[in-house]
This record gives sequence, structure tokens and C-alpha cells, in this order.
Amino acid sequence: MLFKFFENIYILASAMSFYIIVGLLIAGVLKQIIPNDFISRHLGKNSFISVIKATIFGIPLPVCSCSVIPLAKSLQKEGASSGAVISFLISAPITGVDSILATYSFFGWLFTIYRVLTSVIIAIAVGIAENIFGRKKPEVKAIQPKFSLSQPVQKSSSITFVAAGQKSCCGGNQKKRFSLKSVFNYAINTLFKDIAKPLFWGLIAGALFSTFMPKEILSYVTENIILSYFAILIIAMPLYVCATSSLPIAVSFILGGMSAGSAFIFLSAGPATNSVTMGVVGGMFGKKTLALYLAGIALFSVGFGYLFDSLFGSLEVLKIVNHIENVTLLNHISTIAMFGLIFYFLIWKRVK
Repeated sequence: MLFKFFENIYILASAMSFYIIVGLLIAGVLKQIIPNDFISRHLGKNSFISVIKATIFGIPLPVCSCSVIPLAKSLQKEGASSGAVISFLISAPITGVDSILATYSFFGWLFTIYRVLTSVIIAIAVGIAENIFGRKKPEVKAIQPKFSLSQPVQKSSSITFVAAGQKSCCGGNQKKRFSLKSVFNYAINTLFKDIAKPLFWGLIAGALFSTFMPKEILSYVTENIILSYFAILIIAMPLYVCATSSLPIAVSFILGGMSAGSAFIFLSAGPATNSVTMGVVGGMFGKKTLALYLAGIALFSVGFGYLFDSLFGSLEVLKIVNHIENVTLLNHISTIAMFGLIFYFLIWKRVK
């Protein structure tokens, strides 16, 4: 059983490692070409269009459940509507280029596209509901810069490059040189560093579940599909899992006999909620908004999970290899690299 446990860890890691690395590099490129203030500058105040923009802008961002909090707080400070901030808090943690590719590695394009589209719907619906029933204005108003458009601007013969998203003295954004070193630095030292710990524990939890979970409990839960939905929901909502680290746990649910809809509920509700996020949402917008936030995510997650099982119940969604012998050389290299980075951030840097 112990050998099977470690084998399951390696199999789960091998199925997603290559896609995680590629996704992180794509995220590093996006970081270089998209200004940091691009999102906040394009969010309208207290309007439905701001909710849609916040949702769309949150999709490709590779941020986890906790790193999205300071971003959401900055949106609130710059004057975004509460509905826009709520939409961003939902869409950004659920998706992300690294998570999208990793989802494909396990479940294929149909499940991946379904997950992204439904995440958009959930984020927009809950954001619009917040704009209608929640607070009409953000707590902190945006501070408008005081300057005159008629003020002369001194020309300079030299070009000054600033970080993406920083504003120049005349209020515009200046471009910076594309740096391959910065791409790798952001992908590894920022993004992977943030997900290393939850990814490691996600692999452990997935392997534990698929290896040691009693089949009697699984058979009882899987026979009562509605019960399995709410059982997964109760587990997922307070638990801290990011969109990537939740994947091996969701895979273990399917390996244990649960439906794809149950896995979808975990992948939808888990990253968008946890005890920390609940406290932040309640502190930023109040208990009413927190209740609306949790109820919206729960109801839509269960509803879309049931819809997936109804439409594609007989679909084989799991694209995971069953034996280490079937793992390709590229998967082995990617897995070794991923475990090397996990070891570096979780053990080596601490010891050093």
C-alpha cells in the first residue's frame, strides 16, 4: 500500500507537470506584455459592464486563492464596484493559464472548456447580484490625480523604461523591454513559489484519497449522487486549495468512483472559497455580501455539476495514465523538474 501511495503521487504529478510548467511560462510572458494597472484602469464603477470586464480580466491571471486578495483590495481602493471585485475574486482563482492547461492534462478539452465557461457565468451572475442587492458604492473612493492637461511636458532625448503598469509623469503607460530573464523569474520565483506548498499537499491528499479511502464509504457516497454533491461542497468551501493543487484531489475523487460533476463542484467551489477569503469578503463588504458570495458559488457549482453529469455522464473524462511505465520521457523530465522546484522552495531555501 505504501508503494502504491508513492506511485500514485508520481502518476498524478506526471499527468500535470508539463502543462503546469508551460502554463507558468505563458503567465510570465503575459506579465511582461500586460501592464499591472491594466485591469484597474478598465473597470467601470457600479455598472454591469464592470462585472463582465472584471470576470474576463481575471480568467488568464495565474493567481491562487490568497494572492488574489491583495489584487481585489487594490481594485476596491481604485474605485471598482463591489460587484466587479466579487466577480474578480471568483474568476481569477478558479482559472488561470497554468490551471487551464493542467485541467486539460487530466480531463480533456470538453471538461476544461466547460469549467472555464461556467466559471465566467458564476462570476458574472454573483457580481451582478452584488451590484443589485449589495452595496452600491465601494468603501474607499478612488483618488483622482490633480494635474492640468495644459501643463507643458518637457521632452527628453532619452527613453526611460519603467516597469509594466507604472505611469509616467504625463499619466500614460510607458513600455519596457521584454526580458526573458524576467519571464522565468516571475514564473518560478513568484508564481511557482506561491503554489509549491498547496500543490505538494494537493498531490499528497489526492494520493491518500485514491490509495487508502475505504471502498465502502465511497460506494455509499457514489450511490447517492446528491449526497456526494453536498459532501464535496462541505469539504471544498472552507479548505484552502488553489486551482492547480485542487486537480489531483479532484482526480482522486473520480478514481474513487465519484462522478465528474462531483469533481467539477470541488474544482469550482474550492479555489473560489476558503476560510481566509470568507473573512476578507466579510470584512470588505459585510455579512450580507459574504452570504450572497457563498450562496451564489454553492448553488451554481452544484447546478453546473449536475448539468455536466446529466449531459456527459457516460463520457470518459479522465485522461490519466494508470501505470508509470506509460509515462513519456517528457513527462518524467517535467515531473523531476517540478519536484525539484518544490524541494527547493519548501526545504532547501528554509534550511539555507
